[in-house]
Amino acid sequence: MAAMNGLMRSPARDFDVLRRDLSRFFDDFLPATRADEGAETPAMWVPRADLAETEDAFVLSLDLPGIPKENVDITLEEDTLKISGERAVNQEHKGDRFTRIERSYGRFFRAFRFNTPVNPDGIEASYNDGVLTVRVAKAEQSRPRRIEIR
Repeated sequence: MAAMNGLMRSPARDFDVLRRDLSRFFDDFLPATRADEGAETPAMWVPRADLAETEDAFVLSLDLPGIPKENVDITLEEDTLKISGERAVNQEHKGDRFTRIERSYGRFFRAFRFNTPVNPDGIEASYNDGVLTVRVAKAEQSRPRRIEIR
């Protein structure tokens, strides 16, 4: 820890402050991340995701709160899973004067490329409580196989 003006400072806290400042910078100055009313092009945002790998599949969880499953498209092209959709602006509050808007609206797109061949027929998707879960089965030839010694 570094001492400054007689106070102890934590590098972890300083890093967290820097991360938040950079996040605010990008939210404020990159139009692709904002949902500006009247913008000529739709705003884009990036939902958070977790990707896990099991012995026989990849399991992807994507946070999509407030988005009906009908507004989400999932496609597989070669070894890349593509997920896109849109969160519409809440029409109930149209005309209200907001003092703060932190939720993202507009179109989103995510792509996940797998480093292992996958089975296009072995993909399952479910949607529960705003979380999209996609299970992508690995191709049979890419799964580990135990070899018995005789």
